[in-house]
Amino acid sequence: MTRVLAGLFVLISAAFLSSTPALAQTSMGGPDVITTEDANSDLESILARQRGEDVPRLPRDFDSATEQAQGITSMLGVRGGASDAEVWEALRFGTADVTVSAGGAPARVLMQDRGMWWQTFRQGPLSTYGGYLLLGTLGFLALFFILRGRIRISHGRAGVTILRFNAIERFAHWLLAGSFIVLGITGLLTLFGRKGLIPLIGHEAYSTMAIASKWVHNNVAWAFMLSIIMVFLLWVVHNFPSKHDLVWFAKGGGIIGKSHPPAKKFNAGQKIIFWSVILLGGSISASGLSLLFPFELPMFAKTFAILNDFGVPGLLGMEAFPAQLAPHEEMQFAQLWHAIVSFVMMAIIIAHIYIGSVGMEGAYDAMGTGEVDLNWAKEHHSLWVEEVQAKKGSAAPGAQPAE
Repeated sequence: MTRVLAGLFVLISAAFLSSTPALAQTSMGGPDVITTEDANSDLESILARQRGEDVPRLPRDFDSATEQAQGITSMLGVRGGASDAEVWEALRFGTADVTVSAGGAPARVLMQDRGMWWQTFRQGPLSTYGGYLLLGTLGFLALFFILRGRIRISHGRAGVTILRFNAIERFAHWLLAGSFIVLGITGLLTLFGRKGLIPLIGHEAYSTMAIASKWVHNNVAWAFMLSIIMVFLLWVVHNFPSKHDLVWFAKGGGIIGKSHPPAKKFNAGQKIIFWSVILLGGSISASGLSLLFPFELPMFAKTFAILNDFGVPGLLGMEAFPAQLAPHEEMQFAQLWHAIVSFVMMAIIIAHIYIGSVGMEGAYDAMGTGEVDLNWAKEHHSLWVEEVQAKKGSAAPGAQPAE
């Protein structure tokens, strides 16, 4: 009983002294002892240090007797007690042998000191320039439509159609298009919702919407990745560069001017769309998987190490990329890359939607019914029509009267 009371007395005394700086100075060595207030350990100072600002810290030349005399007060300071560099490094990068009762791998990350730069970049340049890119794309297409108008079929509709895409091809296309639109909307809700929606619908309604958006986004992603694979397997053979692409570019693709350059099943513009979708969509998928499984599929530490080995930072006039990242830092880099690439792909897809709908007469039929007007096909894909004619041995291969 005596030991218990003595222990309580020590704890209460320590708590009282640590909460009373003036008394702590008197009892622990006088005014020369630095307290937590002197160490700038308030919230603003901590946030300032995370932002990389120069904030005074405790001096490094304390002797062990002084540190021991400070007791609990020094533990609350910026420097804390005696430190072990290897232990703190392991804690910072999530490699320490930490055991937790619940929460799994995320709960074993006890220190994550680079969240401020990510939050600042996400709320600042990412949102700002990403929004400008999408609005600018819409504005440019609206202006282009006003100046150019709709691209018409020069000789009018022939009244006869030709099969352009079969059912499997159209399924893959619409699976890709539909899933990407859903992912784009839910992603934008997550990024802009706090500033754009909370003032309009309130916190509770936005919370419900954000939770639903996250669930939809994470699950529809699998359909998007499946469609990327399907589209690649179906159309890669038609999308390798050829000499005809140079002619297509030289004539502005028939979009600028009235002349329609010859093209096979896919013209040079469509090839750009195809490879953009495959490469950017693949990159989005990879970073998305890293976000879904951050502790199993880290991406950036290994990527940075490879770039460092090739001397890329030096070519860019930068310091070496960080080759050791905590799991949460991996997630931060993955989220930023995921969003940046998504913005670029959204701008490209918006332009593709414009051409395939209001921008060009007859273009939507290719993915609507799979049958396109023969005159449209001859104007935009004359070489492809010739190939099909040669295989069918008919002047109008697979042609059918338009309904």
